[in-house]
Amino acid sequence: MIQHLNKPYRVPLLAVVISLFFYWTFAYQLDRADFPKLIGLFIGLFLFAYTLLTYNHTKIWVLVGAGVLFRVILFPGIPNLSQDFYRFLWDGRLLIQGINPYLITPETYLSAGHEVVPQAQELYQGMGSLNASHYSNYPPINQLCFAIAALFAKNSILGSVLVLKTIVIAADLGVLYFGKKMLDELKLPVNNIFWYFLNPFIIIELTGNLHFEGVMLFFVVWALYLLYKKQWFWAAVLLGISISVKLLPLLLLPIFVGYFIRLRKNAATISQRETNLTLDTSHRIASLGITKLILFYGVVLATVIITFVPFLSSEFVSNFSATIALWFQNFEFNASVYYIIRWIGFQTVGWNIIETVGKVLPLIVIAGVLMLAFFRSNKTPQQLITGLLFGASVYFLLATTVHPWYVATPLLLSVCTRYRFPVVWSFMVLLSYSAYGADGFKENLWLVALEYSVVVGYAIYEIFIKKTHVAEAAA
Repeated sequence: MIQHLNKPYRVPLLAVVISLFFYWTFAYQLDRADFPKLIGLFIGLFLFAYTLLTYNHTKIWVLVGAGVLFRVILFPGIPNLSQDFYRFLWDGRLLIQGINPYLITPETYLSAGHEVVPQAQELYQGMGSLNASHYSNYPPINQLCFAIAALFAKNSILGSVLVLKTIVIAADLGVLYFGKKMLDELKLPVNNIFWYFLNPFIIIELTGNLHFEGVMLFFVVWALYLLYKKQWFWAAVLLGISISVKLLPLLLLPIFVGYFIRLRKNAATISQRETNLTLDTSHRIASLGITKLILFYGVVLATVIITFVPFLSSEFVSNFSATIALWFQNFEFNASVYYIIRWIGFQTVGWNIIETVGKVLPLIVIAGVLMLAFFRSNKTPQQLITGLLFGASVYFLLATTVHPWYVATPLLLSVCTRYRFPVVWSFMVLLSYSAYGADGFKENLWLVALEYSVVVGYAIYEIFIKKTHVAEAAA
């Protein structure tokens, strides 16, 4: 069949067909402990995706169709690289029974002899004892997705998984739609969005393994598009909803300061120059930026609070904050700067200093985000998105735990910028799966070092060296 096609379509079709076979193998013939097979399949998928994206004759409808097909072939499969989805189903089934998932752990629930949750033992065994011993840390809109899955398939694990995958795929299509519109507005190549939509990392981690970063990012990119269109109120509502899917956008809120204030100051300067306004009048125009910024933040936070209202109690606040703190002070996985600090700690004091470092690193992250907000120009939409990209990257580089799917955020933000180090990261982060071997969990720190050496090295090249070369060429 391929030889009868016009020559320009042969290469894309061949890449799609082989990729479909690789995705099928990945979803249905792969054990997470078989790292050589995992990384081999992923390298092949990445090479074929790169071929599709860079081949001159590939039409946009081919890229869209390929992205949809790759997700469809993963649709019926149970996630095989992560067991988090078992906890998703547990929380959803608690919710539709009227039980607050933030107030009781699965372990406590089962030890009390409750039998309200269908397939309780299967879900408990699937999520693992570590997950089951902690309170839920998934925000309310995420919980709503879990509850929807329980409503439609409360007695079937596969049925619930299919409902959740439908939500995740719909979110990715939304990212594609608003991402394309955003790129159009910014006069950037529309094909940039396919570094996200066609990326094997995104397809495997979101559709394949049921992580909800894509749902969060759908609301983020929609909010950024509306903000570009000066619809700040609805942009704030959507940003609040995104925080109630995943908390990460909450950390990045300070970066919007520059966009509102600098934009208004710029408008005031232009108005003064073009209409001979008095300096006092121009300052009043600029002050409108501060007022709108406060209103913007107010709507974002009000939206978040409204979503949390059904669960609010002193016990909820205590449980939720304690569970979030675990990610900074107890858990460690695929970290970069933290692992260097940890090694120094072992050499100097002789033990793991995560509890102390876990309290300090978030403060450094906040300081870094504030510096990006107040000392970097974020007055245009593209500069704002670049600031958000740097903010997210600083956070993940200083985090004690960086699961592969976290990289989806800097990856999507990067498509509206000139930076591609998150694309490199989306490839290198799969090395972290080497930790899950047949003999149990054990990280290969040499591979972690390789991952971050390549990513940070390429980021330095793009930020400092490549930028200098471009400036010299322009001169």
